[in-house]
Amino acid sequence: MKPSTQGSAGTGTARVRTAAPARVPAQTGAVGRDRDDRGRGGAEPVGAARGEHTHGEPPLSPARPLVQRSSVRGQILDALRSALVAGELRPGEVYSAPALGERFGVSATPVREAMQQLALEGAVEVVPNRGFRVVERGARELAELAEVRALIEVPVMLRLARTVPAERWAELRPLAEATVRAASSGCPAAYAEADRAFHRAVLALAGNDQLVRIAGDLHRRAQWPPAGAPAARGRADLIADAHEHTALLDALIAGDPDVVRTLVTEHFTGAR
Repeated sequence: MKPSTQGSAGTGTARVRTAAPARVPAQTGAVGRDRDDRGRGGAEPVGAARGEHTHGEPPLSPARPLVQRSSVRGQILDALRSALVAGELRPGEVYSAPALGERFGVSATPVREAMQQLALEGAVEVVPNRGFRVVERGARELAELAEVRALIEVPVMLRLARTVPAERWAELRPLAEATVRAASSGCPAAYAEADRAFHRAVLALAGNDQLVRIAGDLHRRAQWPPAGAPAARGRADLIADAHEHTALLDALIAGDPDVVRTLVTEHFTGAR
């Protein structure tokens, strides 16, 4: 990502940056219109009564353009999350929705909606009349996230190590190996996704959807690079982190709680 021209030094103002092009398809056209807005005999246009229907008229399914817009918003959200993990959206920098939309080949609306979701997740904060600033996070916050994750996940994994049969753990082998392949590619975003998929599958065996959701949110936040850190983790670090997944899976298959405790604790301490 190329930075925009900076202002004079010492002004204290944030810089507005644009994101690198992402593989997000451009919108294929303006929001479509109903092909037949009026019924016979000059009836009111469809939807004219704010979703209310005349007597005996069946409800209509959502219009296709709304589905398309939702799809674009989801793709933009995924692209922005990947850019955060890769360090392309840098902590402390301000990014405008119109500029990001131009880069992605979409309007500012789905970008703004995606950024608002990231604001709810704590990744960015709204800067009125300017855009969104990427939150600056320090090493202390990462350490706190690692501690909370360990408090939540270690007891669960220890319980699962005693109760889940070896053949169930063996079914997760492809996910563990997928993290190694993703790490070998050197792509932080691909590894982050594979990493979350493995942990999510492990915790899902507890049968607690709220646990999976909360742990997943903490995991995602732990993957954002802190301020002042390198733009992204190196390939060697990713590979070492990924191999901890396979070692953990081996310990779970063996039903060895002591090794599970050590591996999970070390994994949270050293990983993002």
